[in-house]
Order: sequence, then C-alpha cells, then structure tokens
Amino acid sequence: MTNDFRRRVYEHKHKLIGGFTARYNITSLVYYEQTIDVHSALAREKQLKGWKRIRKSELIASVNPKWLNLSAGWFEDEILR
Repeated sequence: MTNDFRRRVYEHKHKLIGGFTARYNITSLVYYEQTIDVHSALAREKQLKGWKRIRKSELIASVNPKWLNLSAGWFEDEILR
C-alpha cells in the first residue's frame, strides 16, 4: 500500500526496499488495485497475502491475461536500455 504509486514502483524496480521483490528480482508490475480508503486497502492487502499462489495467479490473469508489465517505460532509465 502506498500514497505515491509511481515512487513505490520505482523503489521496487530498483531494489531500494528489501523484501520479496528484491529477494526474487521482481521488476514487472502485472497487477494493482486502487482505492481512496486506507482501511479497505490494508484489509485487501492482508486478504491477498493470505491467498495461495494459484488464486493470486488467477486474479492477475483475469485482468492481465498476458501478464504484461504495466509499468514498462515509466522511468527514463528503462528507456535508455
């Protein structure tokens, strides 16, 4: 959860934050949800973290069937590669 989505994606892509994305070299954004309510965002995040991988994969595929990187080209350093 974040109040600055692009900054958070940048931090994850550049491994500025430890955790799952840094540990497993995750650099693609394939799914996200938006809400203006902090409490529902926290509850949804907790719910998703409790799901098994197959259920998460099905959710992603339902909105992004090709698993495209939704943040491709967002940052100048990506364009230069």
